[in-house]
Amino acid sequence: MDTLLPIKELNEADFESFIKTVNTLFETAPPLAKRLYEKRPYSSYDALIDEADEIQSRLNEEERVEVINAHPRIGAPKQNLSAMSQREQGKGQEDNEVNEELKRLNEAYEQKFGFKFIVFVNGRTRKEIIPVLKERMDGQSREQELNTGIQEMIMIARDRLKKLGQQSHL
Repeated sequence: MDTLLPIKELNEADFESFIKTVNTLFETAPPLAKRLYEKRPYSSYDALIDEADEIQSRLNEEERVEVINAHPRIGAPKQNLSAMSQREQGKGQEDNEVNEELKRLNEAYEQKFGFKFIVFVNGRTRKEIIPVLKERMDGQSREQELNTGIQEMIMIARDRLKKLGQQSHL
């Protein structure tokens, strides 16, 4: 789904419809989506994302990892990406060398931290993401990186909301 229900409809939606809509912003992150459903109603999608930010701070480590792992890997093959992720995954296809480096770094990152590398791409190329991945892998503890990954996910959701053209009270 690449559209969002008007917020009034989302507040009244059944669980399945609510989850499909929320997954557009957050990918498939059950621990987060279930809690968001329980906290309805929302005055706006901005309020929903604010609540997601609040909820994530109360998730246990296992649930936070599950939320992060809902996002695709940077540089993942297009068939493994949601429509929103396909548009976000760094400008251009770049060369095989860049894609192989991303694959290698993603594997090393996951080996070190135990979850996927998440970054708000924000129009950067895949080549521009490589130093970000290296810096985060070398400069943060697991707990810091878990927090950073969650905050990047929140920024991605805010950007998706903006791109989908949803106003605060639709």
